[in-house]
Amino acid sequence: MTGADDPDELDEVQPPSTEIRPVTEQEADAGEASSSTAVAESASVETDAGVSMLSVYRHDVHKSRGRSHEDAAAEFAGVPVNESVPLGADSDAALLSRPRGEPAQSVKNHISPFRLSLVTGETATSAGRVEGGIRSALAELVQTEDSVEMHAAWLESAVASIFNESVYYPYTSLKFHTLLTAALVDNYRAGCGFDELYLVVDQAEDAEADPRVVPHRTVLVLPSFALRITGEPGEKPAARLGAAPAMSWADVWTRLPEHPFDLDDGRMWRVVDAQLRRIQSWSTALQFIEESYGWWQALQRSSRLGGGEQ
Repeated sequence: MTGADDPDELDEVQPPSTEIRPVTEQEADAGEASSSTAVAESASVETDAGVSMLSVYRHDVHKSRGRSHEDAAAEFAGVPVNESVPLGADSDAALLSRPRGEPAQSVKNHISPFRLSLVTGETATSAGRVEGGIRSALAELVQTEDSVEMHAAWLESAVASIFNESVYYPYTSLKFHTLLTAALVDNYRAGCGFDELYLVVDQAEDAEADPRVVPHRTVLVLPSFALRITGEPGEKPAARLGAAPAMSWADVWTRLPEHPFDLDDGRMWRVVDAQLRRIQSWSTALQFIEESYGWWQALQRSSRLGGGEQ
């Protein structure tokens, strides 16, 4: 067992591993990213009423330890985890970010639960960047007992963003896979089919106000705007997700009638927007936006000290 697999050793930063993961994880990954709502719905609907949104947010905690569903513990930090997600939402969210079918290692010599950053090209974290340590931060995240507070905690979580949603696709994000899964569950329970869903931009009403956050529907929040998944876009800028779950981020982003970035506000955001028109994976793209914003903030602070274009 490696440090990445042992929850007691999460705070020890692991180098990229060349170990071949167990076949059980590969099989689980293939199944997760091959089923559709139509396939899974009949098996899930009977248990849907008994599955809380808390279970949805906790369902993939085992991925922070590099484990498959089959090999994962049923409990972490004193709460139940690794429970089934209803209505095929987990599989559908996986299809938004990963290829359908048998997974293949996409980055040589990086078989690790730690995410690779599209912004820096490096592993997304070290233990020193997570206040209190990785294990402690994860425990605090999953121990929340109110589902709305849990949603808010995942939106703000730093520790969830350091892990990928699959060791085979290390640029993906466990944080945004989980938020996408929750958004799909909530919309499916409201009676929406996948083909009725939209990506919606919620802009902050003014510079002093935070953007609107809709429990379980908002999948990304920044100071000036938020993104959410809903079947009721209203008059907000929105684009349909498509007929069925697929790695369609670039297409959906390009079809938005308005974009939340001020492309006149510096070269960096023009570069970010250009990249978002190429990225296909949803969790990768959402993580890229969040991480790019962090770098933009750092550049803004640097500019105030030394001047120069952003």
